[in-house]
Parts: sequence; C-alpha cells; structure tokens
Amino acid sequence: MRIVLRTSKWAVWARRLGSLAVPLTVLPVLMHREGFLDSANFLVVALAACAVAGLAVLVALIALVRLWQTGDRGWDRALSGLVLALACAAPFAWYGYLAWHYPVVTDMATAPRNQLPLIFEPDTAAMPPPRLLPPDEQGRRFPNAATRSYPLDPVQLFALAERLVQSRGWEIRLRREPGGPDGAGRLNARILTLPGWREEAVLRVFPAPEGAAVDMRSASIGAPHDFGSNGNRISEFMVALDNEVTTFLRDNPGIDEPVPLEAEPSPDVESESG
Repeated sequence: MRIVLRTSKWAVWARRLGSLAVPLTVLPVLMHREGFLDSANFLVVALAACAVAGLAVLVALIALVRLWQTGDRGWDRALSGLVLALACAAPFAWYGYLAWHYPVVTDMATAPRNQLPLIFEPDTAAMPPPRLLPPDEQGRRFPNAATRSYPLDPVQLFALAERLVQSRGWEIRLRREPGGPDGAGRLNARILTLPGWREEAVLRVFPAPEGAAVDMRSASIGAPHDFGSNGNRISEFMVALDNEVTTFLRDNPGIDEPVPLEAEPSPDVESESG
C-alpha cells in the first residue's frame, strides 16, 4: 500500500500571499517616489500591503504547524512564503515602532514659522494644518533642535550652511544670500524620504549681536506623521553645523576677531602734500 503525500493548501496559500505582498509593498513606494501616486492614495495602498503581509505571515506559520502535524508536502512553499512575508512586514514594523516612539508631529522649527516660510507650491497649498509640539516638549525630546549663534559673519555662516545642505543631497528650491533690510539669508530645500514622502527644510541666517545666528524649520508635506524625521533632521544638522564652524575657526584663527580701525593722523603731523 502506497501512502500518498498531499501538498498542504496552507503552504500553497502562504506562498501565494507572500508573493503578492512583494509587489504590493515595493511598487507603491517606487510610484510614490516618482510622483505617479499621491500621498493619500499611497497611504491606502501601503496599509493594504501591510495587511496582506501580516496575513501571509499568519498563514505561513499555520502552514508550518500543519506540516509538522500531518507530514504533508509543502515545507519549501511555506518557508518561502514566510520569508517573503517577513521581508515585506519588516518596514511596516519599523515604522510602527517609530510611530509609537515619537509623538505625532509634521512640522518642527527653532523659531516662529512666519520667519521660516515654506515655498508656495501645489503640494504645500493642499497641506493640512501642521501638527506641532509644545516648546517645552520639543526641547526635551530634541535638545539640539535650537537656534545657534556663532562668532562669524552672516555670509560666512550662510556658506557653511549651504555646503552642508548640498552635501546631504537636498534639492535647493530657493536661495537668498544674507543682505536686504534685515540682513538675513534664506535657503529652502526639498528632501525625498525613502518611502517617497516630500519634506522641506528652511534655513535662516541672520546677524546676531556677536556674529551670526541660524534658525531651521523642517516640515512634512502631506504626511500624517513624520516618524521623528523632522526633529532628528534639525538636531543632526545643527550638530553638524557646530562641527563645521569649529573646524572653520580652527583652520582660520583670528577670523572672528574685529578688524582694527586705521589710526587717524595726528593734527600735529602735516601731510606730505602740505
């Protein structure tokens, strides 16, 4: 008598759902990054992909238990479905952790936002009201996200800040060198995150009593949650600017010292033409 081993239907469905989760996870991200899918629809598709990936993990685990109990065929299908499902579920688990770890915020700044305006574009015009943190909580969670003052000329500080922006690959949309009535300079740069969300960073460099100061704003465009990106971006940039200024002052000693005024000739000394 020959024993016929069947292929577990659970294993078959685990492989099918795991294979389906891959394009549902990857393609919307690519379309979102390229602008073929707007943020609202991307969020819906991403939630659907998360559900499919989670279901695939559950079915694969059930399939493995059933295979152990019945001895049916399908271990390769169940395991491959589990691997695919876990690979697709991992990004959602990571962003779920970030959503739990960070407060729901979409806009952070070190100064009043009317001093750091976003560029008026179609995507910013449709933005919902920003979700903000109280100043005391912002200072507690992101202590480095604060205004910086340096013993430098505004033009020098603006050049250092612009170099940092360029080194990060941010797309500069507006550039205004220090000058004008208030002597301030401004940079607006657009950032594309890995899932395709657009975020905008605004830098303002202005004269200060002992040199120049810089404020920064970072805002998410069309996203319901920034997952901590805006606060971390400002903190990281300000720390990097601290290091840049420290290096600049070390390599250029005496640049922050005031230029001595030329001595006026004594009235008792006659000019050569006299």
